Amino acid sequence: MPRYLAIIYRPEPKQETCESPEFRALFHAYEAFSDKAVAAGVRQTAAALHPSSTATTVRVRDRKMLIMDGPFAESKEQVGGFYVLECKDLDEAIEWVAQMPNAVDGAIEIRPIFPG
Repeated sequence: MPRYLAIIYRPEPKQETCESPEFRALFHAYEAFSDKAVAAGVRQTAAALHPSSTATTVRVRDRKMLIMDGPFAESKEQVGGFYVLECKDLDEAIEWVAQMPNAVDGAIEIRPIFPG
């Protein structure tokens, strides 16, 4: 069965926001979504990411390594986490992704994963 990467884009919370009741509610909503996806046999793996301020971007140009602190691009929305879903087709993946909490205030990008 095909696998899909669901990349979660959302406005990045400030550090103090992570302790707020709203952020905890979002966290619990993702736990509920994960439990449902695991029970259905769809979720393969998932992870939340540390803030973009902890990112390191690496490029090699003309055999020279360039290392930059922070994300590749400045953006209002940052990658906050991901899921790998095993679904029968893209339509089923879309149905699952539409249930993710951040689908209502962020964006979820879906990409098929090459078999291998």
